[in-house]
Amino acid sequence: MTDTSSTTSEHKSSATRYSQAYEELRSLLLSGTLEPNTRLTEADLTTRFTVSRSTMRAVLVRLTQEGYVTSEVNRGVRTRSFSPEEAKDILEARETLEAALAGKAAERATEDEIAELRATLDTMADARARGDQAAYSHGNRRFHQQVKTAAHQHTLARTYDTLLYPLVMRQYRNVSAQHPRAGSFEEHQAIFHAIFTRNPEAAVAVMRHHVGAARHALVLG
Repeated sequence: MTDTSSTTSEHKSSATRYSQAYEELRSLLLSGTLEPNTRLTEADLTTRFTVSRSTMRAVLVRLTQEGYVTSEVNRGVRTRSFSPEEAKDILEARETLEAALAGKAAERATEDEIAELRATLDTMADARARGDQAAYSHGNRRFHQQVKTAAHQHTLARTYDTLLYPLVMRQYRNVSAQHPRAGSFEEHQAIFHAIFTRNPEAAVAVMRHHVGAARHALVLG
């Protein structure tokens, strides 16, 4: 007689390991720790994430389908690299989508979500004053995610999440440029003010300006 409870438990455990490995490797790719076109081997990854080769193979198939990595015969799996043309297309799409999300956030954000945006701005201000670039960058990412959540527009959000723009930003960042970029914090303040005052047109305009300025600061050739 088959022990169905044991089988179910094993299945859940396997699914959990797969999900954890996927999220952890995806986060690693988005962190910019790995340079573009870096070769990834199953052996190294299975050791790093403590999963079986079959599980890691399934994770890599999914990440390939989603565009985080590339897989080619005789070249293996590599971190994604973007041509300048691809990068420009992605960043222009991000500008349009994120501006639309900001407009919706101005219409639909809850009072709690506005309070969370204000708190994130406070942490960014503190990080900037201390010269803590890592903390400022973390706050920046959280602020943009909070705007996306506050938009309550799931179709726009899903499309936005497929853009892989963090990989583009890291590939083409100007390492010699000032960070945070001059005017960046003030632009975040303007976005918050537009959302706080329930002004969708202003939110669209200031977010478009902010994302466009970040795009123009990259070295795209």
